[in-house]
This record gives sequence, C-alpha cells and structure tokens, in this order.
Amino acid sequence: MANKLDPALLRRVVIEGVYPEVDAGRFPIKRTAGESVIVNADVHADGHDVLAAVLLHRRSGAGAWTDVAMEPLGNDRWTARFEVGAPGRCEYTIEAWVDGFATWRSEISQKFGAGQAVTSELLEGAELVRGAEGVESVGAKGAEGAEGLDEVARQLQDTALPEEQRVAMALDADLQRAMAKHADRTRGTRYRVLHVIVDPPLARFGAWYEMFPRSAGPDPSRSATFDEAAGMLPYVAGMGFDVLYLPPIHPIGRSFRKGRNNSLEPAAEDPGSPWAIGGEAGGHTAVEPGLGTLQDFDRFVHAARQHGLEIALDLAYQASRDHPYVKEHPEWFRRRPDGSIKYAENPPKKYQDIYPINFESDDWEALWRELKSVIEFWIGHGVKIFRVDNPHTKPYGFWEWALDDIKRQWPDAIFLAEAFTRPKIMRYLAKCGFTQSYTYFTWRNTKEELTEYFTELTSTP
Repeated sequence: MANKLDPALLRRVVIEGVYPEVDAGRFPIKRTAGESVIVNADVHADGHDVLAAVLLHRRSGAGAWTDVAMEPLGNDRWTARFEVGAPGRCEYTIEAWVDGFATWRSEISQKFGAGQAVTSELLEGAELVRGAEGVESVGAKGAEGAEGLDEVARQLQDTALPEEQRVAMALDADLQRAMAKHADRTRGTRYRVLHVIVDPPLARFGAWYEMFPRSAGPDPSRSATFDEAAGMLPYVAGMGFDVLYLPPIHPIGRSFRKGRNNSLEPAAEDPGSPWAIGGEAGGHTAVEPGLGTLQDFDRFVHAARQHGLEIALDLAYQASRDHPYVKEHPEWFRRRPDGSIKYAENPPKKYQDIYPINFESDDWEALWRELKSVIEFWIGHGVKIFRVDNPHTKPYGFWEWALDDIKRQWPDAIFLAEAFTRPKIMRYLAKCGFTQSYTYFTWRNTKEELTEYFTELTSTP
C-alpha cells in the first residue's frame, strides 16, 4: 500500500530569504525601544497566480497576531515593517497564500480589456464572492448599493445587467479590500516564528564614565565612602555622561594581595586589586566595608539616578583566595594534582591573588544558579547595567541560559562584554545575549578599514 501523501505538499507558496533572521531563527534579532523592524522575504509559487503575503507580529506571550500587508518590491521580493514598542520581546513571522480572488480579478480585467466575452468568468467570480464568509457589508460603490457579499454575487451573475456594469463591480476597489480581508488562507504557507529582543535606548548608545569610588573622595590619603563619592555625581553628569561605571565594589582578599604596580609585596595600607573579590566581609553580594554598607550603596544609586546617571557594575566571576566560595564550595575550583587550587594565569601574566571558577565542575548546576543569583541580587539594588569581565573565557551555554532568564525578568537590563577577542567569538557572545561589546575601532586606521567596520556595525540584524 502506498504511503499517504502529506497534505502540506499542497501549500504552493514558498517563503525564503527572510531578513532579518539570525542563524535560521536560532537566536533573536535585537532592536531598541521604539524602533521598527523592516522584514523582507522572497515569496513565490508555481504558475501565474497572484499571491498575497502578510507580516504577523505580536508581543511575546500575547495571543492574537497583528497583520501588516506586505508589499511587492519586484523580483518576488516582499517587504513590511512593524514597531517593537517598549523593552521586552516580540515575535514575527510571514504568511503567504495564493489569492484566488485577486487572480480572478486580474484575469477578467485582461480579458475584458481585450474585448473578450467574460460571461463565464463573471459566474466564477460570483462563486468566489459567495464563498467568502463572515462579511456582512462591503459597501462597494460599483455594486450600486449592495449591502452584502451575497447581493454582490447575485449581481455578478445577473445576465440582465450590462456586462460593463458587472465587470466594474468585479473590479471595484472596496470589493477587493473586503475579499482580501477575508481571504481563504487554509492552504497558505507560514514561516517559522522569529523573535526580537527589545532593549532600552541606552543599549544603542550611552556615554560611560569609569570611576573608582575609593578614589573619589575629598582626602586622597584614605579610601572614600559611597557618600563621599556621591559628590562627584554632578561633575560626571555635567559632562554629559549617561552611565557611571564602577569597578568591583566587593570585599578584597588579603591572601597574596597585590601592591602598587602589581607588586607581590604590598604595603600595609595597600587596598589590593578590586578584582580579587571576596574576604571576611563576604563575596560577590557584599560591599567592601571601607566604601560603606549596602544601604549606602542604595543611596548612591538613587543619587546617581537623580542626576540622570545609571550605575554600571563590574561583574567578574572569579574569587580571591579568601572568598567564602573557596571554603564553602571548594568543588567549584580547579585543583592541581597536589590538591592546591590553581590560581589565574594569562601567560606570562600571573594573578596569584585570584582563583578562576571552574564552570564545568561536577556541581556545575548549583554553581551556575549561584552566579546568576549575583546578577539578580544587584538588580534588586537598582543596578541594571553590567560590564562583564572576560565573558569569552566562560562557557557560551552559561551566558545564553543566564542572560536569557535575566532579560525575561528585567527587559531593561544591559550587558557589556569586556572581551578583547576574535570577531567570531565577539559575535557569538552577542547571540548569547550580550547587548554591547568592546570595539575594534582602535585597530581600524585606513579609510577602507573604517568604512568596512562602520558598515558592519550599522547593518547587522
């Protein structure tokens, strides 16, 4: 017995070459609030039938789609656009079908214009009109006041009326719009659903000012507090900056603490590197006591916002030797054969005061959830922008999972990838959810290099 054919084979219309689309829909495209998405696609079918296509879009989680009629650009290329609205997520797809009424309308126009009899064609048109259900009134001018499609159909097949009158009714623009609105899409083709991440305006452009809060006080001989560093806010805002970026503000480890100029023999007053995160006062969700308390930090964030500044916090997934993770979760770190934990290196550089985290540890799931919770913690304290330290040295899978979950909860969160790395890796980090990245502008010198780079930056999906 022959295998039953798939009814989908009857879908004659092909939709391909859709743009924008990233990796066949594997990743969402990105826009900022209020922007438009211009969607282009190749839409074609066998034969000479007239086609119709619509762009469907909606906010993710919404039920109903909004239709936007696509316009032909020529050579089977079609286009339409929609606005994305506020930060969050949108979905879009394309649906196309053979438009039976438009095909009939085109044929009867050509035949009548050539002086051919169209009596039979008018009967066919009457059947098409009668088959369109759900329309109570079309208000067609050429239908001489007919209030419904049934009446239009009756007049189209009424041989007592002049043929010219019936053809004029068939070609009436109002009737065409009514029939298009209630077209038969049962054998139409629908493309896969594609996704859009809508970011806040600061994702597209923002001027950043970096400030070590401990160095922003009135007395250079000691560490400043958050309250004292707040005195710099009017100065930073007055220069036109949008974002105030703070290096790590967490407790700093004492074991193997670095001194001035990366010295291995620090003086008693040396504070150590802020990137050697973790000490007796806590880890990634604690504040260096010399800067103040969490309440002081909250007050600093509020004051910054009053001056039109958003706080960006450094997110460095690494630990000092004194970080609580080392004692509570030693399995989260990579050990040498002698049992010691391997400190961070980037030969010939050595970071004796820092332990890298092993993202592939046997307890990786608990580790990943803990690291994501660090982001959630600081968002709870008013931080929505993160400068992520060396994300290209952590698994892509972690970023895709963590940033997707964060962005679903807080669509206005922004993540900058501090990654001096190869272009393909940089682009993949963007696919994984990073909003911004470091730039290759420094290494582009000639006109050709600059033109190529700016073209890339302004034309990606």
